[in-house]
Amino acid sequence: MNAFSGTGIRLHAPAPGWSVEADVVVVGSGVAGLTAALRCEAAGLRTVVVTKARLDDGSTRWAQGGVAAALGDGDTPEQHLDDTLVAGVGLCDERAVRTLVTEGPGAVRRLIATGAHFDETDGELQLTREGGHHRRRIAHAGGDATGAEISRALVDAVRTRGIRTVENALVLDLLTDAEGRTAGVTLHVMGEGQHDGVGAVLAPAVVLATGGMGQVFSATTNPHVSTGDGVALALRAGAEVSDLEFVQFHPTVLFLGKGAEGQQPLVSEAVRGEGAHLVDADGVRFMVGQHELAELAPRDIVAKGITRRMQEHGTDHMYLDARHFGADMWEQRFPTILAACRAHGIDPVTEPIPIAPAAHYASGGVRTDLHGRTTIPGLYACGEVACTGVHGANRLASNSLLEGLVYAERIADDIQERAAGEGLRARVPVPVPQPATPEHPLMPPEARFTIQRVMTQGAGVLRSADSLAEAAAQLGRLHAEAASALAENGKTSEPGVDTWEATNLLCVARVLVAAARRREETRGCHWREDHADRDDINWRRHIVVRLNPDRTLATHTTQTADFPATANPQEQ
Repeated sequence: MNAFSGTGIRLHAPAPGWSVEADVVVVGSGVAGLTAALRCEAAGLRTVVVTKARLDDGSTRWAQGGVAAALGDGDTPEQHLDDTLVAGVGLCDERAVRTLVTEGPGAVRRLIATGAHFDETDGELQLTREGGHHRRRIAHAGGDATGAEISRALVDAVRTRGIRTVENALVLDLLTDAEGRTAGVTLHVMGEGQHDGVGAVLAPAVVLATGGMGQVFSATTNPHVSTGDGVALALRAGAEVSDLEFVQFHPTVLFLGKGAEGQQPLVSEAVRGEGAHLVDADGVRFMVGQHELAELAPRDIVAKGITRRMQEHGTDHMYLDARHFGADMWEQRFPTILAACRAHGIDPVTEPIPIAPAAHYASGGVRTDLHGRTTIPGLYACGEVACTGVHGANRLASNSLLEGLVYAERIADDIQERAAGEGLRARVPVPVPQPATPEHPLMPPEARFTIQRVMTQGAGVLRSADSLAEAAAQLGRLHAEAASALAENGKTSEPGVDTWEATNLLCVARVLVAAARRREETRGCHWREDHADRDDINWRRHIVVRLNPDRTLATHTTQTADFPATANPQEQ
C-alpha cells in the first residue's frame, strides 16, 4: 500500500491501510456534494461520498435564508443576473453568472422533486428578499431553516439510493497517475466504522465539495469542520486558487461578547428582508442614506457601514431591531433565530439584537471552468470550495446554495460524458499512483488558535499594508519553524486530525494574506484602509495563486474576460 501517494506536496501521514475503488469520489456532503453524488449515481457511475463528520453536519444545514432563483411572477434570470453582477463589483464572470441564473430555477425544481419542502402559501412558493436583491426571489423552508431541510432531503435521497458513504473522514491528499491525472484521494477515518485510520478511495474523478474555511478566523458562522481542507489539498496537488482575498463577513452575527471565538449564531439577512432595522445604541438607523437599499444593500456595504459606526461610537457591536415584528411573526417566520437569541439571554420580541460582522463565506477558492473542472485533469470543485467566477468580489445573498445545485449538476454531467467518451475508463483498474515529492511539515494543534488570532487582527474586515505585513510575518514564522525542523532533523508534529487541520489553516491563511497584500484597492469584501477606493484600471483583475514544489507561493493576475475559460488548459 506504500505506493499510494500524490505527485504534489503531501501531508505527513501513515501509508493507507485500506482502499476502495469507484468511478467518482465526492468529498463533502453539503448541497453541492450530495447533488453531484445523486446525479452521478443516477447516471450509473459507482459513487462514493466522503464526509468529514456525519452526512448532515456540513455548512449547508446552517443556512437560514434560502435559495435565490427567478421563480416569482415578474422576475427573470436577467434581473437576477443584474443584481449578482452589481454585488460582485466588477469581478463576476458574466458567463458563469448567466449559467447560474438561467439553470437555477430548474435546479431548484429538481431539488423539490428530490423531496425538499419549501414554504408555500396556497400552493405557491413563499419568496422573500435579502441584501442586494431588487425582487423577492428567495425560496425558504421552515421559516429560517432552509439549509436543514435541504440537507435532510438530500441525505434521505442518498441513503434511499444506497450510495456508499464514508463518514467521519478527513480527506488528506489527491492521488494522481503517471500522466498527472486524478486517481483518487487519501483520507483518515476517525472512530469506529467499516474503515478506520488512513486509507484511499481510488477513482479517476474527484469532486471537491468540502465547503469553506471560516475557521481561519477567530469568530465565524462556519462550523468547526470548515478548515479549508479542500483548498489546501488542491494547492498541494498543484491546482490554482483564485480570489481568496474576498472573504465575506456577514453583517449580522449575534454578538456574544468581546473575545467570543468559534462558531457564532447567524441572524439571517432575511430578517432585514422582512423589515428589521439596523440601529446604533441611540436607536438611529445609520444605513439610511448610505445606499439606496439601506439595510438591504449588498453585504460588503452593510458590513462596512456597521464597522464604521462601531468605530465612530467606540463600541464593538450595533443592533438589529425587529421588535415591530411581534411574537407571532418571530415564532412562525424565524423560529431558529428566535431560539438561538433566547438561548443567549436575548428576546428579539422585546429588545434589539446585538450584532457584529463575522467571517461567513469565501467568495474565492479552487479555480474552475464552467463545468467545475480545475487545472488538474479529473479534479473538480463546486460549492464554497470553488471559484467559478459567479461571486466576484462579494457573493450576493442566497446565491451560494444555488451555485452548489447548478454547478454540481454540471460537474456530474461532465463526468458522465467523459466516462462515456473514454469507454467507461473508470471501470478498468486505476493506474498505480506515483511516488510523491517531499512532505508538508505539520503544525502543532495549538497553532490553530495562533493562526486565527493573527488572521482576525491582520486580515479581518479592515485591512492595511501594515496589518497584512504583520500577519504575513507571523504566518511565515510558523511555516519556517516547522519547515526548518523537518529539514534539519526530520521532525514534524505527530500526524492526526488536529495537526492536519492546523496545517490546512496555515496553508489557506498564507494564500489569503498574500492575495490581500497584492490587491491594493478596496473592492467588495476586501477593504484596504490605505487604499480606500476601487481601482478598475489596475485591479479589475483576479489574483491567482499556486503552491510551488518548495512550498513557496506563486501569484499572477488575470483579466475577468479570461476567467475561468483558461482555468483548464488541458483537454478533458
